[in-house]
Amino acid sequence: MKTLLSLLAALILLPSCARAQDMSGHHHGAPSPAADTNETQEWAKQRLAKSPRHQEWVNVKNGDRQVNSFIVYPEVKNKATAVIVIHEIFGMSDWVQSLTDQLAEAGYIAIAPDLLSGMGPNGGGTASLGGGNAVGQAIRALPPDQITADLNAVADYVKKLPASNGKIVVTGYCWGGGQSFRFATNRPDVKAVFVFYGPPPADAEGNPDKTALAKITAPVYGFYAGNDARINATLPKTVEAMTELKKTFDPVTYEGAGHGFMRAGDAPEPTAPTATGNKETDDKATTKYQTDVTAWKANKKARDEAWTRWKKILAGV
Repeated sequence: MKTLLSLLAALILLPSCARAQDMSGHHHGAPSPAADTNETQEWAKQRLAKSPRHQEWVNVKNGDRQVNSFIVYPEVKNKATAVIVIHEIFGMSDWVQSLTDQLAEAGYIAIAPDLLSGMGPNGGGTASLGGGNAVGQAIRALPPDQITADLNAVADYVKKLPASNGKIVVTGYCWGGGQSFRFATNRPDVKAVFVFYGPPPADAEGNPDKTALAKITAPVYGFYAGNDARINATLPKTVEAMTELKKTFDPVTYEGAGHGFMRAGDAPEPTAPTATGNKETDDKATTKYQTDVTAWKANKKARDEAWTRWKKILAGV
């Protein structure tokens, strides 16, 4: 089942996300994105195809690099705030594109850069790597300075669009959540930062890097899952460090939700298994289905509540 695959992928990803990347660019863990490739997100692809909004791919220049980015425009009269979307360790997925479209639906210019642009075979990006471990390995190998430069180029590009009001905010998910937190330490004109189950920049000992965090000028809003012990273990020290530095950090934990709930809760509800007539097989399938449904409901509730909170904050930027 698609939802189960997404949940399994989230569990596989858990150990790496809490330590995804520190300020020195050290990557840890070995998550496998194989269970959450674009092929498992047909529901996201279909939703995106039905969108009435203007979507396009643009190549944003960063020196000698071309950062292939997916941008969606809102159907509004006035100039809009721009949201930079930083993808998960699964790279540029159908879900990331669908989320970008949903932000445009909410009234914002949304742009999602493929940070693997040019890093795949023949200069390709995420799609050229064929999914599986190759995507995760390529992302873990990205130089931190290149990530920052790519994001700066995208921010400069979207900020100057005729449809933009000049305001930019950033959001990211797991690996991307950690990158959104890190980008805030490098971009003083970011107006708000939305970190979804991602860690803060860390020092050599694995603690929040106060030198880096001191550079943050925007409020940081955190969205965390109750059933995400490893990521949540970083929160007390992050709160302590941000408080000490007099920085705004507003984390909310959504109880009952699992890591990756924005994606898992966006997926369709699991479907009940068809009876086979074999009691042992049917009982196992039913138990599995009930577990999947329980997890899906918790993730959907968290996703819906997070969206409500997120849009309320965005409206005030």
